[in-house]
Amino acid sequence: MRQRQYEALRAFYMDQLPSAEVARRFGYSPGSFRLLCHTFRRGDLPEFFATARPGRREQPKKSRAHDEIIALRKRNYSVYEISQALKEQGTPLSATAVREVLAAEGFAPLPRRLDEERPARIGPQVQAVANVNDFVLTPREFTTRMGGLFLFIPDLVQLESEALAQAAKLPGSRMIPPAHALRASLALKLWAIERKSHIMALVADEGLALFCGLNAMPKKSFLSEYSSRITPQKVAQLLARWHAQVSADLFTGASLNLDFHSVPYFGEHPLVESHYLAKRSRRQPSILVFLAQDADSQVFCYANADLRKGEEADEIFRFIGFWKRQHGEAPQHLVFDSKLTTYAGLDRLDAAGITFLTLRRRSPALLAEIASLPPSAWRTVELDVPHRKYRNPRFYEQKARPLQRIYRQFFITDLGHDEPTILLTNDAHTTAKSLITRYARRMLIENALADAVRFFHIDALSSSVGFKVDFDMALLVLASGLYRLMARRMRGYNDAQARQIFRDLIDMPADVTIDEDEIRVRFHRSIGLAKSLVLGQSRAVEIRASAVVGVGWLAAAGTTKAQSCCCTRAVCCKIWSSSRASTCS
Repeated sequence: MRQRQYEALRAFYMDQLPSAEVARRFGYSPGSFRLLCHTFRRGDLPEFFATARPGRREQPKKSRAHDEIIALRKRNYSVYEISQALKEQGTPLSATAVREVLAAEGFAPLPRRLDEERPARIGPQVQAVANVNDFVLTPREFTTRMGGLFLFIPDLVQLESEALAQAAKLPGSRMIPPAHALRASLALKLWAIERKSHIMALVADEGLALFCGLNAMPKKSFLSEYSSRITPQKVAQLLARWHAQVSADLFTGASLNLDFHSVPYFGEHPLVESHYLAKRSRRQPSILVFLAQDADSQVFCYANADLRKGEEADEIFRFIGFWKRQHGEAPQHLVFDSKLTTYAGLDRLDAAGITFLTLRRRSPALLAEIASLPPSAWRTVELDVPHRKYRNPRFYEQKARPLQRIYRQFFITDLGHDEPTILLTNDAHTTAKSLITRYARRMLIENALADAVRFFHIDALSSSVGFKVDFDMALLVLASGLYRLMARRMRGYNDAQARQIFRDLIDMPADVTIDEDEIRVRFHRSIGLAKSLVLGQSRAVEIRASAVVGVGWLAAAGTTKAQSCCCTRAVCCKIWSSSRASTCS
């Protein structure tokens, strides 16, 4: 703009060009150019050739901090430490600005220093390495945010976690024996830790380490490497030993719910196949898992993630073989959906004398047959399922031969689905009402799967603590069983899901006191937890883990004091340091 004004005025005054010609040549209107000339003659335009006067450029922040920066560098502070010190003094300056000041004064960059050569400041600390040989029960007191884990100790004593790890032949080392590694992995499930990043925030918790029987919680690198050493055969042995320990308390086997679940995988691996994910309504890379749930106790009793495409239909028979080896007989009753096996598989089940109840796929021919039925062919039944919205479905019963054998087939409407439900069973004696009610209760496994996804994080496959899926599912079976055993001892929690038990009873800090003769755990809770632990009695209750080793969980109902617990030093030898019992002497 200034250059154009200069050239236009020069052409008018020096070259004597007409005003209209100059205005046209330089893009002015005649009126605006005359105004420009008037302003120039009055001297109101700035000088065209003014010379700027160079002067000192002020940098107030650097100037104020200059002397302090030099003083700190002479004390061997790095640019980042100087920047942090200036920020604490109220004169913040970036590390780049500090570096410029030091460079202007001729200071060279500091050489790399050892930690002990740096100024004493608050920073990250190196945590101890997990080592059972460094685990000692010296008298001390500390507070743990994971105090609720100690409520599982009576069951761990009774179920002999040491023998569980030995029977499964789980891997271990001199620093972290098999049973300690198993408890460390199980603690993540019991505390509902989403393994993506949260585990590293808890490695310094003394209570978590005490629960595992170690001086420190193993880091994520060990947990990931440990699970990769556990083969599917070891997982099967672990589940077999678990059945031998808890079958009398948890697994009735009267009726079992079976289902598949896809664990999503968000990486790239050539061996990971794509399966259908119901919650995303699409196929994507995932790990297919077979799960079995005891219908009476609502506890997972079996899991297998060692599956490939084409093996789904035979997995039910592998489960039956597993059940026979553990219980001496085949399951009495199986309930599953249409995708679990084929019609040939149903004939094999019927030939083996195993009662089943399953869905049949809605083919166009079956839907047309249902639509052609007259209203008089339908019967109405009332389901004895509390809190269910659709309790009066209509059904039609007939015989059907899907492949070779003849079964009972039910067309059911008004059961809460847009399309009719088609049930198929080889149960020739149970009434239609009981069969429909039983299938309606199968939704419990869907609720249990949703609870496992949300609470036990079985979908956390892609994470920084990468457990193998089959071992992760075995931990799901163990954790769900431990939560159910605890729920049975707690008044009012018989049918509660794991996340409710965790929220009300487990998720609480505690003060731990280790004395010469006992370990006391005092929870930071009021009368609500105390009343639950009393198990409906008005006096303190002691639960004995075995004839020799006792664990007493005392509750004081009627007071507002926190719940307290005592366990003897012998228990510590039994659970935490069986290989070094001398630490408890």
